[in-house]
Amino acid sequence: MPSVPVAALQDYVGKELGHSEWLTLEQSRVDRFAECTGDHQFIHVDAEKARQTPFGGTIAHGFLSLSLIPALSKGLLPVPEGLKMAVNYGLDSVRFIQPVAVGSRVRLGLELLEVFEKKPGQWLLKARATLEIEGQEKPAYVAETLSLCFV
Repeated sequence: MPSVPVAALQDYVGKELGHSEWLTLEQSRVDRFAECTGDHQFIHVDAEKARQTPFGGTIAHGFLSLSLIPALSKGLLPVPEGLKMAVNYGLDSVRFIQPVAVGSRVRLGLELLEVFEKKPGQWLLKARATLEIEGQEKPAYVAETLSLCFV
């Protein structure tokens, strides 16, 4: 999404902004995430033991799938003209709806929910991020994200 005049940001509220490309969540990524975070629960890293669970195999960490939001949302969210920088301001809500089996393909859908000027030159954008799993009816999660844009 290109940069738009600040006044035009409101035009995107309530609109779906599109979807990212599909991304395959490989076991190697899950293993690296486990190493970085220290979360080595067997359902993520031990294929043999994970096959014995209702999941039938390893699943991605919920926080790994959540951490994909910045990369997958790139180019989807409109930004105000004159943007100097944007930072992750947090999340208003997150619901993990179903696990992502390792090897699954996922993509992010984004909808802009709210835009307001927090302080002069600081615009807060609230979006609904939905991580879809290819071939699944229900998404992995729905999250309300907050991005603070400095102009």
